[in-house]
Amino acid sequence: MKTSPDRQRPPLRPAAEQPVLTLRFTASPRGARLARRLASHQVDAWGWGYGTPVHDAVELVVAELAANAVTHGLVPGRDAELRLSREGEGRVRVEVSDTRGERRPRTGPVGGETDGETDGEADGGRGLLLVAALSVDWGVCERAGGAPGKTVWAVIAPTMGAGPDLAAVGGGRPPGAEGSASAT
Repeated sequence: MKTSPDRQRPPLRPAAEQPVLTLRFTASPRGARLARRLASHQVDAWGWGYGTPVHDAVELVVAELAANAVTHGLVPGRDAELRLSREGEGRVRVEVSDTRGERRPRTGPVGGETDGETDGEADGGRGLLLVAALSVDWGVCERAGGAPGKTVWAVIAPTMGAGPDLAAVGGGRPPGAEGSASAT
């Protein structure tokens, strides 16, 4: 099939030259996995190679936020969205949006909750604690442009070194994070 000259698409810029990656993904485990893999590729293209602390932190944060969006933010027929951007001082901002604005992360202790008590053996409820531990700041806000839903965001900095001691992470809010939470 031949394309007319006026219908040709402009050439895509190499990933390293794109300051922002925006991706809509299906609200499914497969979509969340795609978001994680493309974020991993983009961070590598920006110069933080596979296996570096920043790369691994961004990959894990995207995995946790995308998994939460498809698990807790699912609205049938609506996609989730990943936005990854480079900020000043070499920081990477991760934003994952879904259309369930009424289901916001809640602050609370580690693990699942049973009758108001923390269940240390629960299978879930620790993802946002990992996000808090791996980021310099994170929170939740309304989606941009008046779109329905919420955006959970995190900022990862290259100065984080080898990363925090995750075993020492408590259930509190990180400094400056509005609406931080331990479970969605």
